[in-house]
Amino acid sequence: MRKPRTFRELLDRIHNDEHGAVSLETILIIGAIAMPILIFLLKYGWPKIKNYFNNSLNELNSSSQNVMNGN
Repeated sequence: MRKPRTFRELLDRIHNDEHGAVSLETILIIGAIAMPILIFLLKYGWPKIKNYFNNSLNELNSSSQNVMNGN
C-alpha cells in the first residue's frame, strides 16, 4: 500500500474505501429497529415501571418502619 502524496489522493482513497460498510449498514438497521421500540417503551411502559418500583419502595419503607417500631 503506497502512501498518498497529496491531500486529494488521501480523500479519494478514503472515499473509495468500502471496508466496514457492511458493519455500518448493520448498525444503522439495528438502530432503525431499536429506536421505535425504545420510544414506545419510554412513552407507554415507563409510567407502569415507575409506579411498580415506587409502590415496591413504599412497601419496603413501611415494612422497615414496622420492624423499627417493633410491630
